[in-house]
Amino acid sequence: MNITTSLKDFVIRDASIDDCDLILSFIKELAEYEKLSHEVVASAETLQKSLFGEQAYAEVLIGEFEGKPIGYALFFHNFSTFTGRPGIYLEDIYVTPKMRGKGFGKCMLAYLARLAVERNCTRVEWSVLDWNEPSLQFYRSIGAIPMDGWTVQRLHGNALEAFSAQFKSV
Repeated sequence: MNITTSLKDFVIRDASIDDCDLILSFIKELAEYEKLSHEVVASAETLQKSLFGEQAYAEVLIGEFEGKPIGYALFFHNFSTFTGRPGIYLEDIYVTPKMRGKGFGKCMLAYLARLAVERNCTRVEWSVLDWNEPSLQFYRSIGAIPMDGWTVQRLHGNALEAFSAQFKSV
C-alpha cells in the first residue's frame, strides 16, 4: 500500500519481506548516529522472521522520495491497562541525514499518529536519547511531552537468561 502525502514526490508505504536488507541498513545508520553500532546484532534473516514470519512482532513503514527510500519507522502495539486500549510504541524513526529538515520525518510521524487514531489507540510513545537535543526540540514542537517520573528498565543478555532460570514449573 502506497500512501500519497502532501509533500511533493514523498510517499509512505508498508515494508515487505523484500525490504529486510534496506531495513537493516537503516537500523545500522540509526545506530551509528546514536553511537550504538556495537549493539546491532540483527540480520536480514532475523528481521524476516520477526517482521514477516508466522508471528509478526512489529510493523515497518518506508518513506520514499522520488521513488528512493529515505527513511523508515518501526513500531508495534503496546497496551494501557489504565485505559483498557492499545497504544503504539515507536521503536525507531529515521530519515537519512541529507533528507532531514524537509518534513519527511514529521510526515511519517503524523501518519503514525493518524494510524493510532484509526486503530483506537490511546497514545504513541517512544524513547529518545537525552543528548539528542534536535530530536527533543522537534518532539516538543509537535506537542509530545516527557514522561517525568518514569525510568525505562531493561532486562537483557546474560541477566535475562539468568533471571529466566529462576522460574520453576511443577
